[in-house]
Amino acid sequence: MIPYGRQDISQEDIDKVVEVLKSDFLTQGPMVPKFEAAVSQGSQVEYAVAVNSATSALHIACLALGVSPGDYVWTSPNSFVASSNCALYCGAKVDFVDIDKDTYNISADALEFKLEQAEKSGKLPKVVISVHFAGQAPDLERIFKLSKKYGFRIIEDASHAIGARYKEKPVGNCEYSDITIFSFHPVKIITTGEGGMALTNDEKLYSKLYRLRSHGITRDVNQMVKLPHGPWYYEQIELGFNYRMTDIQAALGYSQYTRLNEFVKKRHEISDVYFDLFQNKPVILPKQMPDSYSAFHLFVLQLKLDELESSQTQIFERFRNSGILVNLHYIPIYRQPYYSNMGFKNEDFPNMEEYYSRALSIPMYPGLSKDQQKEVAARLTTPIGHQTLF
Repeated sequence: MIPYGRQDISQEDIDKVVEVLKSDFLTQGPMVPKFEAAVSQGSQVEYAVAVNSATSALHIACLALGVSPGDYVWTSPNSFVASSNCALYCGAKVDFVDIDKDTYNISADALEFKLEQAEKSGKLPKVVISVHFAGQAPDLERIFKLSKKYGFRIIEDASHAIGARYKEKPVGNCEYSDITIFSFHPVKIITTGEGGMALTNDEKLYSKLYRLRSHGITRDVNQMVKLPHGPWYYEQIELGFNYRMTDIQAALGYSQYTRLNEFVKKRHEISDVYFDLFQNKPVILPKQMPDSYSAFHLFVLQLKLDELESSQTQIFERFRNSGILVNLHYIPIYRQPYYSNMGFKNEDFPNMEEYYSRALSIPMYPGLSKDQQKEVAARLTTPIGHQTLF
C-alpha cells in the first residue's frame, strides 16, 4: 500500500515527546514558546502563535483583522474548506477568485478584474486569503500591491508551504501579508499530530492572536481594564477560544522542525524523479515559477484524458485498486452543497473547473522510495489484470 502522504517520525521525535510526558507540564509549559521561537526565527518573522489546528489559526487571524458580519472575504476555490469557513465563523460573506492555469493558485489577473468590478458595486473584500497550493507561493508581491490600491488585508494560508521560499525569503516572513498560517497535520511538511501556527510582524495583531487562542484572557497589566487584585490576577477582555496547542504536540513539532530543510530537500528529490518518470507520459506536470521554491506538499498531475483513453474516475480507481492511494486536491469549495446553496455557479470559475476535471494527486512524502515512484508512474498507463485470449 502506498499512501498519497504520511508523517515521518524519528526516534528523536519520540524521545522529545517522552521527555515532555515525564515533565511537570503537559500543556501551558515551556515547550510551546520554544517551538514558536524556532519557527519565527526560521521564518524571519517577529511573532508566532501556536494553536491546535490551522483552521483555528485561520479563524483567529480573521478575527484579529476585524472580520465581522457584513464584510467580504475572498479566497481560492482550490483549497480545503477551512480556507473559507474561517470567514463564515466570523459572520462574514465569502467569495472566490478563479485560479491560475499554471500554478493552480489564486490568479492575480482574475483577482484584479474582480476587484475592479467590486469597487463599482461597493463590495470590496476586507480580507483576501491567498492559498499556497501544493507548497508553492502565489504571486504575493502583485497581490500585495493590489491590497494597497483597494484597501484589503492579506492572510497567507501557507498550510502547505512551511519550508518554502518566495523571492529567496522564507514563506512566513509576512513581507507581503498581515498574517501567515502554517498547518502541522500529519500529511503536511512537519507535524504536531494536529496543530497550526499564525505568524505576523504586527505587535497588535500578535497580542490579539495570543489572547484569542486562550479565551480572550490576558495577564498583561497594560491590557487590563482594572488594577490587578494580586499576582494571581487575569482578565478576560474579549471572547476567545480554547485553541491552545499542548506541550506534547509542541515537543513533536519542535523536533520535526529541526529536520524541516531535510524534509523539503527530500521532497524536491522525489519531485525530480517524478519529473523524469512522467516526462513523456500523457500528463501535464506541475509548473514551478522562477521566484518560488516550493515545499512540494503535493505533486499534482493534470491528466491528458484524450490520450489516456480513460476517464479521470477510471484512472483514479486503477491506482486505488492496485494499492496506490492517489487523491484529488481539491474539490472546488463552491461545489460543496453548503456553498452551492449560497448561489455559486461552476461556470464562474472556468480555470478551476478545467483543473478539477483532470487533476490527480500522486503519492508524495519523504519516505517514498524510487521503486515505489516507478510503480506509480507505470500504473498510469497499465491497467490491472489481464484477459485470457486463448
